[in-house]
Amino acid sequence: MNLHLEDSDAEEDLQERFLLAAARIREIPTEKLVKDPYKAFFENEAAFLSDMIALMQENERDEHRNDSLESLRDQNHRIYEDVLPEHYAECFGNPDYAVDTLGEEYGRLLSFLYMELRGSVVYAFEDKVWDMLTGLELFLEIYQQFTGETLPDPDQIQESLYWYCSDYSARMMDSRTRESVDPSLSFARDIIMHEDLSDLRYLYRFGEYVTENEEKTAAFLNSLPAEEIDAIARTWTEGYRIGFEVGRKDIHSKKTVNIRFRLGFERVVRQAVLQFEEMGLESVIYRSATHAVNKRQHLRIGYYGAVPNPQLEYDHRNDAFVYLDDKFVTRKLQGLRAAYERHKDLAKVHGGPACMDVFGETPFVPVQSRHSITLTDAQQREQVRYNSEAGQITNRYIKGSERSFTIIAYPVPEIGNNFPEIFHETEKINNLDYRKYQKIQQKLIDALDQGVAVRIKGMRGNRTDLRVALHTLQDPVHQTNFENCVANVNIPVGEVFTTPVLKGTNGLLHVRQVYLGEFQYKDLEIHVSDGMADDYDCGNFSSHDANRHYIEENILFHHASLPMGECAIGTNTTAYRMAKQYHIEDKLPILIAEKMGPHFAFGDSCYSWEEDHPVYNPDGKEIIARDNERSILRKTDPARAYFGCHTDISIPYEELGSIRVEKADGEEISLIEEGRFVLPGTEELNEPLRDLF
Repeated sequence: MNLHLEDSDAEEDLQERFLLAAARIREIPTEKLVKDPYKAFFENEAAFLSDMIALMQENERDEHRNDSLESLRDQNHRIYEDVLPEHYAECFGNPDYAVDTLGEEYGRLLSFLYMELRGSVVYAFEDKVWDMLTGLELFLEIYQQFTGETLPDPDQIQESLYWYCSDYSARMMDSRTRESVDPSLSFARDIIMHEDLSDLRYLYRFGEYVTENEEKTAAFLNSLPAEEIDAIARTWTEGYRIGFEVGRKDIHSKKTVNIRFRLGFERVVRQAVLQFEEMGLESVIYRSATHAVNKRQHLRIGYYGAVPNPQLEYDHRNDAFVYLDDKFVTRKLQGLRAAYERHKDLAKVHGGPACMDVFGETPFVPVQSRHSITLTDAQQREQVRYNSEAGQITNRYIKGSERSFTIIAYPVPEIGNNFPEIFHETEKINNLDYRKYQKIQQKLIDALDQGVAVRIKGMRGNRTDLRVALHTLQDPVHQTNFENCVANVNIPVGEVFTTPVLKGTNGLLHVRQVYLGEFQYKDLEIHVSDGMADDYDCGNFSSHDANRHYIEENILFHHASLPMGECAIGTNTTAYRMAKQYHIEDKLPILIAEKMGPHFAFGDSCYSWEEDHPVYNPDGKEIIARDNERSILRKTDPARAYFGCHTDISIPYEELGSIRVEKADGEEISLIEEGRFVLPGTEELNEPLRDLF
């Protein structure tokens, strides 16, 4: 067993504790010490944990190496069966069921415990004994509290959960930090590089939930010639390399790159690993977080498989309610700082992430649970404080001015019967001729640089009416406001973007339907006053308060308001035509959707943590719009300068009435009218839009 310890005495102690806890867990289903209705919870969880202990021991002996594909599918289904949508109505992970069955106070807390213990699946596959053990001991501690003649005080349960999170937060933070920069932790990379990827049984070695989607993705990629796989990977890895080159950063000073992907794409990832090695970079591949302490709401940062139940993830997005207070945040920040200091040599040579996004799954529209957990106002403030200070700590060890990233996206089979065609069309879009777009986009930038503001209006039911203020160019010959983005870090090609001036940026942003961060929004509207999102609503729920809360949690990330950090014009009409042709507009990731019309981001600017690093367009002009009135506070009050989020919201061409540049003398330069490019030199972009609307 991999105990991740240096001291042999500590290792022996851990082994002894593990064996004792495992034996005690196995006794619980036969005991009758807990009264109804709580008995069912503890018996179910004890049975689950016993299965995970047995699975850990079986995996250690590699007992499932020769199992059939059908047997591995059955095992995978059994592991995740309890949380699948068809069983969720009677699952203790469902806060509504837990509260209805166990009462409000016990139900909320035990539902948290249920979710935390689900991480045991991962620990059984990665042989993480310490992580498994701490969960077992927490479960036994709370079980013991329910075995008395009287029920425990809910505060006692809360206290046990709180101190579990608090006492172990430093260890959990250290482990997570090391995972993000240390290539010697190679569980996933070893599978990718050494398993037979033509044998789909390899997918079940990760311990993630696997569906037809992942199997069909892997099988499809296996059907492609090696040259095509190499080319797909090359577009991705070259984007990463060019990001350093364009940003005038030294990639040779870096030794590692973090690869993030969705299960099924291992054949492409294997080639990417080899291509990065040609650049002198070792790949760091870590799983999305499992401990509540390391999670950030429902977001998955790292590699992951199918999501067994998006509603489960959504219902537990605020599990930090158990422990989030000022003392915990201070302790967690101390743990993060200590972890980075311990691994500073690895952090210094880390280059940043290379991300492969996917699209095509049915958009998720969450149900507002009756007993959905929310953070108090004080907890939201503490979450904001943590995100801000954690960002500052990370940037001190992995400097924004020295790192880069790249992100690319491909469809998955769930997108429909046209999956192969859509996949190959996406390949073409990801490899469009950047030189053509660079030339056309420069025409847009030349016009935009004549303005003091940009005016955007919607049509066909879109109520957008925004005025976005621009920075003043002191030296227009050598300066510009907009970056000419031609597909390096941000693939595919197709946008010009800037950081707006907040004062004077006013109006309404409205989109009839949009898919952001795995969630669908209907009739999303954000009112902007001097660059800040000061009011917002959508049509997802019948209650205005529920809609506001939905936006505040998932777009504003617990901030009551955020600045507009980016204003951009997308130019990739080819991607737009693909979306319309295959009727997949609602399934495209923001990475592609943002290139299909104007988009606006709330939160940090595109240059966060790099504002003092000069950036130049291909024509040699320096992009001076790297700061706004909030980000400039980094010089005096960093906690107020950054927000740790950046959410793009796009208006599709068919809802776009006009984009016009407002000059100082009141004259206007028209860029787009009724969804068509009208600026001389940009008309070629209209060709893919022909006959669409």
